[in-house]
Amino acid sequence: MNGYQDVIRNRIRMWMNVFDGPLALIVFLIMSVGIITLYSAGIDFPGRVEDQLRNILICFVIMWIAASVPPQTLMRFAVPIYTVGIALLLAVAMFGLIRKGARRWLNLGIIIQPSEIMKIALPLMLAWFFQKREGHIGWKEYAMAMLLLAIPAGLIMKQPDLGTALLVAATGFYVIFLAGLAWKAIAAMVVGALACMPIIWTLLHDYQRHRVMMLIDPTSDPLGKGFHIIQSVIAIGSGGVTGKGWLQGTQAYLHFIPERTTDFIFAVFSEEFGLIGNIVLMVLYLLLIARGLVIALHASSVFSRLLAGAITMMFFMYAFVNMGMVSGILPVVGVPLPFMSYGGTAMVTLGLGTGILMSIQRHRKLVQT
Repeated sequence: MNGYQDVIRNRIRMWMNVFDGPLALIVFLIMSVGIITLYSAGIDFPGRVEDQLRNILICFVIMWIAASVPPQTLMRFAVPIYTVGIALLLAVAMFGLIRKGARRWLNLGIIIQPSEIMKIALPLMLAWFFQKREGHIGWKEYAMAMLLLAIPAGLIMKQPDLGTALLVAATGFYVIFLAGLAWKAIAAMVVGALACMPIIWTLLHDYQRHRVMMLIDPTSDPLGKGFHIIQSVIAIGSGGVTGKGWLQGTQAYLHFIPERTTDFIFAVFSEEFGLIGNIVLMVLYLLLIARGLVIALHASSVFSRLLAGAITMMFFMYAFVNMGMVSGILPVVGVPLPFMSYGGTAMVTLGLGTGILMSIQRHRKLVQT
């Protein structure tokens, strides 16, 4: 009997060794904060907490599977995954499901959003691309990488889904930047983008222009387009330093905060836990980002380093954009707060990215001291 228990204990220990301890702990703490906040925010949405617990379980399963796959295997699948992702985006453009005026989903027996796949597929592809050209990277390689980035970003933008397109493009750009893109080239791109702003403005959809205008002056339409920003800022401000206390947030309970279990869950958290709670949450996200950067620093190959850096910066972008839009310093876009917002698709994507980081950490070269 003792021998049987030892076998089980050793097997469990072997399974748990797949996880990177510090990274798993940080993610677990953020998820715990998320569940506590979701319970309060979703008091009028029966079953949300149970569904999110299921999403978290799936996230950890995906995380474990990804952590078990060596980076060399991931590199072999980079091109097929990218190709499938592009094919799915083309399928969405041709016969995707239309919801709320946007064609973003595909029915393959289950409803999927292919743009989420590209958040991982694009950095995988670009990291593979630069790995194959290690030591021979010039302007032609950067131009080709930008083309690989522009194809999925353009397809996603046409859905229309500007927020996700920008996130996907940013994740891919991080790979290009980490591959050694010169600051002069970045400055030229920024100047070019600013010069094209009048043209870009005319190409935006009406609702996208409204979001930008509401960022400048949300009080111009307080009961319409500016309602989200105004109410979330009120919630954050009313939390003060220490917050109103768990389950005591009036903005959420009186239904003033829209999308309070998903994109605006940070407003609920801020009202109930205040400035102190926000500082604790930001420290957790900073620890998550710091751990990812350490893993990238110790990666064993160009592919692993670029991929780990891009995934880490994806976490940063998610958190920064979500907190920024809820606080009224960025336009409102559909970006969830990592590991906190209710939803399965984003949780799977984040879990996959975290698992890849763990895989890169497990297969790093030992640093000689």
